[in-house]
Amino acid sequence: MTKPVVTRIAPSPTGYLHIGTARTALFNWLYAKHHGGKMLLRIEDTDRARSTEEAVEALMDGLSWLGMDWDGDAISQYERADRHREVAEQMVKGGTAYYCYSTPEEVNAMREKARAEGRPPRYDGTWRDRDPSEAPEGVSPVIRLKAPLEGDTIVEDQVQGTVKFANKDLDDLVLVRSDGNPTYMLAVVVDDHDMGITHIVRGDDHLTNAARQTLIYKALNWDVPVMAHVPLIYGPDGAKLSKRHGATGAEAYRAMGYLPSAMRNYLARLGWAHGDDEIFSTEQMIEWFGLDAIGKSPSRFDFKKLENLNAHYMRSESDEELLGHFLTYLTDVEGGADVMAWLAGDGNQDKFMAALPGLKERAKTLVELQESARYLWVQRPLDLDAKAEKILSEDARAILAKVLPALENLDQWTVDSTEAAVKAVAEAEELKLGKVAQPLRAALTGRGTSPGIFDVLAVLGKAESCARIRDFAA
Repeated sequence: MTKPVVTRIAPSPTGYLHIGTARTALFNWLYAKHHGGKMLLRIEDTDRARSTEEAVEALMDGLSWLGMDWDGDAISQYERADRHREVAEQMVKGGTAYYCYSTPEEVNAMREKARAEGRPPRYDGTWRDRDPSEAPEGVSPVIRLKAPLEGDTIVEDQVQGTVKFANKDLDDLVLVRSDGNPTYMLAVVVDDHDMGITHIVRGDDHLTNAARQTLIYKALNWDVPVMAHVPLIYGPDGAKLSKRHGATGAEAYRAMGYLPSAMRNYLARLGWAHGDDEIFSTEQMIEWFGLDAIGKSPSRFDFKKLENLNAHYMRSESDEELLGHFLTYLTDVEGGADVMAWLAGDGNQDKFMAALPGLKERAKTLVELQESARYLWVQRPLDLDAKAEKILSEDARAILAKVLPALENLDQWTVDSTEAAVKAVAEAEELKLGKVAQPLRAALTGRGTSPGIFDVLAVLGKAESCARIRDFAA
């Protein structure tokens, strides 16, 4: 009977969720969901200097924001150190590992000698077959894997194909350090085995690790999980995505106003394809996802494509969903608390929701949405941007003085009634509508660009609209 699929995401807590790790998590999540399996979360927190509670929370927060739920509680690799040491001691007893008493200075000398002789710099196996009774006093040993010296280690990879590693190039790697701390290589294998991981999907920078870990699996007579090593994400310049390309953490994309649905869609397309489809729902991704459709070439991060995709999701999500994303975004950005306080005011959320259909048609990100909606919460007298300053010339202010009474005399205040009133003034003054609408826009929003001006009038209401116009009318 085939085992249920169990994948895992195993990030190191560096203070944020790297966007490459987020893509890896998405692939694991989609594969598990596609097969009705589970995705587990393990925090590889053995580096105690970097592994703070805040860093762990940042990782989990990033995954949650992206909508990738994991099964069960997150597992701490550090807390399992006793189990890792226990397995290493079992390997020594079974003859697949050994105590090595060579000092760091001696190991360095071995490596320098190998380099000088044109060989790979590696430990020379001095203690591989020696009796521990020969051990020098006062030296704490490391535990090393007794790796095969001949032949090849084969990794049957679902993305890279069959990859061979000559065993002569694979060192007797350290499993437990002289201070008793397990190494990453051992910890990963033991944790993946104990967690019941059936499939390991990760970056191809781990491909050499896969060979070394396969040796440990075989030494323990454990099943080797199915492996898929995915090419890394590169920046627009073709170099590995890094801080110099700008945003590398998921929280940065949240603060830049991208939606989780757009991020999931975009990350899925970085290395995986379903025909020529560019836009697909999460449900479609789960239905279609397979390791066989992951490409072998690195993907380039294209911010323009992400922005355009985000604009699509801004328009297609319901107003209620978009409000939820907007509130989450506001918790991350400067000035967000003031906007949230305004939204909590009496009737203000209704006002925002009334404006939202028009706002989201023009915005590509939540940053743009916030800027476009700014007219709702700014206080009189409005600060003008440079374009609005230029629009509100003496002649423009005179036009506002003629529009004001026409609007003040309206009994009904709607998009249609305000439009009719403004058009009537334009016709009476023999002006094009734009010559009247532009000064109105500047006076009502303080900006040279805004949502449709009659939508703005309708949402602001008669009293606030007329008061703002009055501030600038000559």
